[in-house]
Formats: sequence, C-alpha cells, structure tokens
Amino acid sequence: MNSEAATLDALDVPRTLRLARETLDIEVQALQAMSQRLDGAFGEVVQRILRLSGRVVVMGMGKSGHVGRKVAATLASTGTPSLFVHPAEASHGDLGMVTAADLVLALSNSGETDELTGVLAAIKRQGVPLVAMTGGLQSTLARHADWVLDTRVDREACPLNLAPTASTTAQLAMGDALAVALLDARGFGAEDFARSHPGGSLGRRLLTHVRDVMRGGTELPQVTAEASFVELMREMSAKGLGCSAVVDAQGMLQGIFTDGDLRRRVEAGADLRALRAGDVMHKGPHTIAADALAVDAARMMEEFGITAVLVADAQQRLLGVVHIRDLMRAKVI
Repeated sequence: MNSEAATLDALDVPRTLRLARETLDIEVQALQAMSQRLDGAFGEVVQRILRLSGRVVVMGMGKSGHVGRKVAATLASTGTPSLFVHPAEASHGDLGMVTAADLVLALSNSGETDELTGVLAAIKRQGVPLVAMTGGLQSTLARHADWVLDTRVDREACPLNLAPTASTTAQLAMGDALAVALLDARGFGAEDFARSHPGGSLGRRLLTHVRDVMRGGTELPQVTAEASFVELMREMSAKGLGCSAVVDAQGMLQGIFTDGDLRRRVEAGADLRALRAGDVMHKGPHTIAADALAVDAARMMEEFGITAVLVADAQQRLLGVVHIRDLMRAKVI
C-alpha cells in the first residue's frame, strides 16, 4: 500500500468535518465583527471614489495580492474603472501607471509589507489619495493612508494561526462591500452589467436583439396569398424552418402556414391540391419587433408552443423570422 493510500485510509473524517466547521465559524465571526466596526470612513471612501476622474489602483502582495486582483476585477465589472498594480513591479517602473487622477487601494493584513510600504512615499508625493485595507491600524500603511478600512481579525482560521485565511476572507468581503456600495450609488443596473459581460449568459440575454439573430432576404420563407399549395410546400421545404409567411403584393403580412397546420388539415381529410396559400394560412400570426430582445422571442415561443416567430414592423410589413435554432445558436437559450 502506498503512503497516499495509507493516509486516506487513516483519515479521521469526524475530525476533518470539525475543523472545516470551525474554519467556517471563525470566518463568519470575523465578518460579523468587521460589519459591526464599519464606520464613516467607509462612506467617505465611497464618496471619494465616486468623484474620481481616474481609476482605483489596487495593490497587494502575496495572498493580499490575489485578493486585490479579484477586488479590482469586481470593481471594474460593476462600473468603477479599476486595475491591479503589483507593488514589487511598481518600484521598478509600474508606478508610472498611477496618475494624480487615480486613487490607490492598498491591501495588507499587517500593514508592514516591505514591497508595499516602499512605494508609499512616492504615491503620496504624487498627491494620490490612499486607502488602506488593513488589520494593522497602527502600521506604516495605516499612518500613510488618508482613510483606513479596518479588516483586522482576532485570529486566522488556520489551526497554527499562520496561514492567511480569515484575514483574506475579511479583505475579500470588504472589497465586495465597496463594489456593491459603489454600484448602488451609480445606479448601475443589469443592462450596465451585461455591457461589461458581453460573453456571459446575462450579456447575451440583455444585449442580443431580434435583428441580430433573425433570418431575412433569401433565407426568409414567404409566398404571396395567391401562391398554389405546391408552391407553398416547395418554399417551406427549401427554407427548412417548418413554416412560411404569407404576404400580399406589397410585402405586408397576411398570415402563416406551418407544419402543424399541414398535419391538422391532412388529418381532417382536406383536399389541399386545389387550394392557395391564402386559403390555408393561419391569420393573425404572432409577431415581434426587430428591436425587441431575442430573449422576448424565446419567451413567446415558450408561451405559445411554437418554434418560429415572424418579425414585422409597426405596419405589419414582414422583415424576417426567428427560429428556435437561431436562439440556441446565439446562446440566448
């Protein structure tokens, strides 16, 4: 038996679960205590960031640096321009990325991280506002800061009280609180979020319009009301959407004929060969505007149990058709 297998066999599951629960309890308690300590400095920081003409520049080393990158990303995606600058690289040229129009948000649990404290004087010389997110309220970082966001914890969740655990959770939560307060103050809504996440499912649902996915031109199945039933069937077969619009000579929508209509007429024993498209079409079809959201077309299909929706303007001039396959291809559904 190898050592890994032996370790797994010897695993004390009850102890493991107890440690896991203790870890979560310690971190929850740390967040609750931090919430109670939150004071006016937080509001002042939010107000100062709202007045910025530049960006929030986030800095941090080690685990605080990892948290800082996430905080910067969350701020940027919720309406607050932000970037992360590594403090070690800042002292070797990257400090040039920080301008007088910016604000620096520095993360350090101790407040004494050498790489971070080493660039504080240069930041202050530029007149850049400095916000410290730290547990070291009497630290070098805190003394240099214009505002201090208190993220101290009584202890780490690590049994050795060494590995950054509760302290990084506190930093992460404070960063989220800052981002949420800012997005609320900006009136940042779902559509704003979608614009910064165009590749995500929310972005596709809120940014994709019917005109972006509809089929028109030669792809659009349509015949005039005078077309023979054979011509109607040929058009439906050629376009492969299981339906065809029926229009008048001016392209105004008159009706629709679908595979379902065909099945029902055949089951009823109707002789279709002598009929014209106008005789068999379903009048008053469901339509949607080209500037409507594609997700609205999806809702319409679900509500009425159909697989295609005709696109028409306010005068009922036929513009296109949206099929369920088009919505799936665009990942709207």
